[in-house]
Amino acid sequence: MPSVKLGYAPTRRSIFSAPDAIKYRNLTRDRLVELGVEFVDITDINDEGLLYDEQDMYRIAEKFKSERIDGLFLPHCNFGTEYVSAKLAREMGVPVLLWGPLDERPEEDGTRLRDTQCGLFATGKVLRRFQVPFTYMTNCRLDDPVFERGLWDFLAVCNTVKTFRSIKILQISTRPYDFLTTMCNEGELLERFNIHIAPIPMPELIEMVRTCKDHYAEEVEQVIDYIKEEMIIKVGDEHVQTVAALKVAMGKLASQYGCQAVAIQCWNALQAELGIMPCAANALLNDEGIPVVCETDIHGAITALLVEAAGMGKSRSFFADWTIRHPDNPNGELLQHCGPWPISVAKEKPILGYPLAFDHPGSLTAEAKGGVLTLSRFDGDNGEYSLLLGNAKGTTGPKGMGTYLWIEVDNIKRLEHKIVCGPYIHHCVGIHQNIVPILYEACKYIGVKADFYDPIEEDVQAYLRGEDIALFQEQ
Repeated sequence: MPSVKLGYAPTRRSIFSAPDAIKYRNLTRDRLVELGVEFVDITDINDEGLLYDEQDMYRIAEKFKSERIDGLFLPHCNFGTEYVSAKLAREMGVPVLLWGPLDERPEEDGTRLRDTQCGLFATGKVLRRFQVPFTYMTNCRLDDPVFERGLWDFLAVCNTVKTFRSIKILQISTRPYDFLTTMCNEGELLERFNIHIAPIPMPELIEMVRTCKDHYAEEVEQVIDYIKEEMIIKVGDEHVQTVAALKVAMGKLASQYGCQAVAIQCWNALQAELGIMPCAANALLNDEGIPVVCETDIHGAITALLVEAAGMGKSRSFFADWTIRHPDNPNGELLQHCGPWPISVAKEKPILGYPLAFDHPGSLTAEAKGGVLTLSRFDGDNGEYSLLLGNAKGTTGPKGMGTYLWIEVDNIKRLEHKIVCGPYIHHCVGIHQNIVPILYEACKYIGVKADFYDPIEEDVQAYLRGEDIALFQEQ
């Protein structure tokens, strides 16, 4: 699981019970420890370990910055001090989690010790005044299931935002001439989102492949052994060696240029030089958490990194084409690509052979596992960017070539219209998890519009409020 560090800044207000606030700051800290959450505390800032003083706020901000926190947690241990909480949040510039423990029954004489909910209302308003986006976790008890899920979801949001703000993609050669769909505005991506592209020419990759064969033979041989163990091989030994060398070469180039993902011109210059398709090599890197996308699709690589980050390492993503409607299922669709999907998503041992539309070997054929999926696509044109979001489930269908999965959605016509009318293209990224709420919440922090292909925004918000858990408990 990726490392995500929270800044823990519990807050109180002077007119309510300080002892009760200290009690709940300690109880909340203990719960974070119990859940295994990495956090930075503020017990060295003042005797109470609480945020309520403006001068302390600056010292807390300095500490959190030096610790390079990924998110800010503001538990309101009584009413809370809304203006110092908002100032700290603005100073940090990271995702903010606003929460407070559920208030107890008033004392017999009518006094109330905390008024936490009222303080949350106040802080929410001031955060808006300060134009600070924040995530709200519903007012609940520390042992409520909604607290644990909400906290882990927020950590996933933090991981997604952290990933997005430090993206660097290795671009191997230009996009294929015919693929105007995959063109991108490199300058705009850098200026607006700090997304860096590291372009290299195809000869640099070819030279690295040759270098790996000659000087990193042991690494290449380890990959060959893995291929022989995990794949059904229907190509020659020389092709297997080239697939393995290409995998090692792309990994070394990504490391050399400090990149987390690769977008490769997968045809046709590479085939003239190496005599293979790169699909199987892509699949091997994808399974190691380094997404490799086809047809130099930079926006596709960005999508893959977002999806991988939101999934928190629980499963691998796969890069797919929307291709054809299901011949029998009215809401079915074929997700497919030449053969670059991770072996871990396959429900059968993949065949290393030839792709559907090309004459060179090096692609995988395997049907993917079914189940619940998230499908997503980061894209933009004319200066506007959005993230297409939605769910699907695997279904049965005719045998396919390459890596493929028949899926079913609620309304294929609505989805089809959304993709055609844009700004999206025929590429998407899937993962065998429901991470739609995570990506939706992350969008508010990265300045990208969340765009659903089904009208589910209210359902997603209800999930984030924990309403499904509350309903389960009542039943």
